[in-house]
Amino acid sequence: MRFGDERESSNWVDDGRGSGGGFGFGGGGGSPLGCLIPLVASRFGLGGVIVVVIGYFLLSSLGGLGGGTQSGPPQAQVGSQQGGGSVDPATKHFTLQVLASTEDTWGKLLQGQGINYAAKAPKLHFYSEGDQSGCGAAQSAMGPFYCPNDNGIYLDAEFFNELSRRFQAPGDFAQAYVVAHEVGHHVQDLLGTLDTAHNAQARASETQGNAIQVKVELQADCYAGVWAANAKDPQGRSVMEPGDFEEGMRAAEAIGDDTLQRQAQGTVVPDSFTHGSSAQRMEALQRGFKSGDPKVCTF
Repeated sequence: MRFGDERESSNWVDDGRGSGGGFGFGGGGGSPLGCLIPLVASRFGLGGVIVVVIGYFLLSSLGGLGGGTQSGPPQAQVGSQQGGGSVDPATKHFTLQVLASTEDTWGKLLQGQGINYAAKAPKLHFYSEGDQSGCGAAQSAMGPFYCPNDNGIYLDAEFFNELSRRFQAPGDFAQAYVVAHEVGHHVQDLLGTLDTAHNAQARASETQGNAIQVKVELQADCYAGVWAANAKDPQGRSVMEPGDFEEGMRAAEAIGDDTLQRQAQGTVVPDSFTHGSSAQRMEALQRGFKSGDPKVCTF
C-alpha cells in the first residue's frame, strides 16, 4: 500500500501487556454483562473462540445493573503509551496510518449525512494478553473487535502475526482490512445499524440472531472495501497498489465461518455462522471495493 509519509492517527492508546488484569463475564467479576441478553458480537472473525458480548443498548441506557457496575477501560492520554511497547513500532506506524486514512475517507463519505466524523472517530486500543473494554473483557482469543460503548477498537498486538502464519493471509492490505472492518462497525454505530441489529436480535431465536449478526459483519466487510476504493494519498492517488486487494481477498477467504469450522471440527454448521462464509465475506469486500459507494453495503 502507498502511504509513504502520511500522518498517523492520534486516536490511539497503548494499553500495554495484560494491563486489565483478570476478567470475567458476569458473576462476581464486577461486570453486568452476565445479566444481559447476548446481543451484537463484533470480532474480526475467529470461529470457535470466545465471543465478546456487547450489551450496547442496555449498558448505554442503564449504565450498569445494581451494585455491579462495570469499570471502564484503563484511562490514558490519546496517542499515549500506557503499558510500554506492546506492539512493534513499524506495525504500529502502519496501523495508525491506516486508521488516519479511514478518518479522512469516512469524514468525506459521511459529510453529506451531517456527521462530523472527525469529532466522533473511534479510538484504537493496542494491547497484549488482556485488557478491559467498555464491553467487558478483551482477551487475545477474541481477535480484534469494536465496542460501541466506548467507541473503541481493540487490537491484540500479535493478531497480525497470527493472520499471516495461522491463516496464511500475509500482506499490508490484509492487515489494513482488519482495521477497516472494525472501523466499519463504528460507521454502523454512527448510522444506527447496531441499534437496529440489537432490536432485531432481542426478539430473535439463536439461529435468527446469528443470521442478523452475519448481516452486520458482511456490511462491515463491505465498508472496508468502500474505504479501500476511496483511500487516497496526499497527491490524490489511490493508496492501493497491484496485488493489495488480492491480499484482502485471501484474508476474507481464510476467516470465513465455513473455512474455520471445517478446519476446527471437520464439519460445517451454517446455522451457527456469525460472520458469514468465505464466499460471502469475499463478495462483500469486493462489492464495496468495486463500487466505492457505501449505499451498496446493505444490511
